[in-house]
Amino acid sequence: MLDGRFKSPIPEPIAQLQRQLEQHRSTRPQRTRLPEELWATAVKLARQHGLYSVAHPLRLDYVQLKKRLGAVPVLRRKATKPAFVELISAHPTTMSECLIEFESESGGKMRIQWKGSGAPDWSSLLRAWREAER
Repeated sequence: MLDGRFKSPIPEPIAQLQRQLEQHRSTRPQRTRLPEELWATAVKLARQHGLYSVAHPLRLDYVQLKKRLGAVPVLRRKATKPAFVELISAHPTTMSECLIEFESESGGKMRIQWKGSGAPDWSSLLRAWREAER
């Protein structure tokens, strides 16, 4: 089935619920409440396909669907933050100068610039910076 506005295909689970809603609406007076079972299916589909992608083709009240969607926590994976970053120079023996900048989530910045072949003690520097950020 195609969405008339964007001419994009409607995923089959949404199209299936669309047919169920059309059948329900054709046998009931206008403004009749939808059964909870149909709302629950719409909420499940909104979690998978997005709020507008479900509300629009099903002709559901966007705000009501959003409220129902918010009633049950959405399981989202948080983006994992790197615990370790390794910096490798292509030519470690010829590196004469290096500049590294760090920025914390709170906006704090640390800039390290050194010349020569000996690198600073990273763990001590980062530990001290984190303590200062608290």
